[in-house]
Amino acid sequence: MAVGAAAVAIAAAGWPVGASAGGQWKLVARERFDRPLRVDGAPWRLDPQGPRSPWHVDAFDDDGEAWRRLSGPLFERQMKTLNVFRKRVAFGERGWLTAEVAAVDKDRDGRPDSRPGLSAVSLPGGRTAGRISEPSWDAGVLIRPTRPLPRYYRVEMTLRGIQFGGKRNGTFDYDGRHNGYTMEPCKTRYPWTFQGALPGRSRCQYPDVTRENGFYYLTILDYATPAPHGNPGIHFRRKVIMDGYYSDDARWKNAATCNPKTRKMYRTFEGTFNGVNALFPRGDLFRETANNNISNEYYAKTACGEASMDRRYGPGGRFEGHLTSAELRPELLPKAAYRFAIERDRTGYTLEMSGPFLHTGQTTLRVHHDFVENGRPIWHYNQTPGEYDGRFDRRLVHKGPAGTYTTEHSWPKGSAYPDSFIIGDPHLNYYEGEAFVDDIRLYVPRDQG
Repeated sequence: MAVGAAAVAIAAAGWPVGASAGGQWKLVARERFDRPLRVDGAPWRLDPQGPRSPWHVDAFDDDGEAWRRLSGPLFERQMKTLNVFRKRVAFGERGWLTAEVAAVDKDRDGRPDSRPGLSAVSLPGGRTAGRISEPSWDAGVLIRPTRPLPRYYRVEMTLRGIQFGGKRNGTFDYDGRHNGYTMEPCKTRYPWTFQGALPGRSRCQYPDVTRENGFYYLTILDYATPAPHGNPGIHFRRKVIMDGYYSDDARWKNAATCNPKTRKMYRTFEGTFNGVNALFPRGDLFRETANNNISNEYYAKTACGEASMDRRYGPGGRFEGHLTSAELRPELLPKAAYRFAIERDRTGYTLEMSGPFLHTGQTTLRVHHDFVENGRPIWHYNQTPGEYDGRFDRRLVHKGPAGTYTTEHSWPKGSAYPDSFIIGDPHLNYYEGEAFVDDIRLYVPRDQG
């Protein structure tokens, strides 16, 4: 696919004009992490799994019916080799935010194998921030709203530090880690893959994850109570995405990154692997070859152009895969900061990022996608049945080594999907590191009274 003309607003410096200063939005909730949190001291709870679990979502849950159909008895046997322990702790004024923390117990000794968490800490210069700590890949930590977001809103957060992989000083190897992971063996995707359980492979024979690290700066999901789960499930639940995916896996060798200053693309492998992906999951196309219908195809809008991720794009169709919007400079944090924001208005979603990006200096980048634009819908955009007429509903067949699972109606008429944001790592079998987040804010339109 050729790259289209990008509808991208670029500001030379400063925070977004339309946020708190422009008068369009009214601040209704804020978290500065200037008070102690009780997350790390909260007791762990064993997830009972199944439909009665407080963390149950649908057939693509950690122990969901979809994986049982794809994998047969093998998946159930593999799930019985581990437990998942969780915490769910509300915090902030009137408990408007919730921390979701999860960790795997691989030896089933009744305790999680690592101690992920969220705490309030002091940074140089007297600032405070929330420290998302994930010392092991077999865990997850995220921040979400306690209640679904309103119909129209602006949500934003400030990033003060990030150590979830990517290069530093030109190398993935630093501080005794590789791509942010400690060097112990057997860090694999077990037991969750897009195809279900893998026949004939033990835990350590599953694909290694250490070439793939990442972080969700700010992303909107389509259900009310997001929490960390096995990696595949979330790929079917995202409405709009701003994340970092730091990987030099060979399948991304033709991916591109945008230089917002020159508006020209370069190979991601020629950069620092500290990018921000601003993506709109499509509700009309699915990545059938890669993930057996389990993941939407993505549409990217950048200062360099627009593209669908599973199509060739760029000059002469040179690139394929992720089209990354810009690259962070982690070494500038916490003295500098990055602010990420998502807006939902009457027409669609706007993704915004501000900060001292590589190549640009202090810059604000904004991209907007209508709910349905040029016939291309944002996946599950409707919060109410009246916002959608069922036109993009389709049957999806998910294929695995032992069978298939069919989703008869992936987006039916009469459906509705609340908006809930996540910040952090929602994966139980990927990603490792720590990040410092600050100043989470929720706005509603000022004319709502």
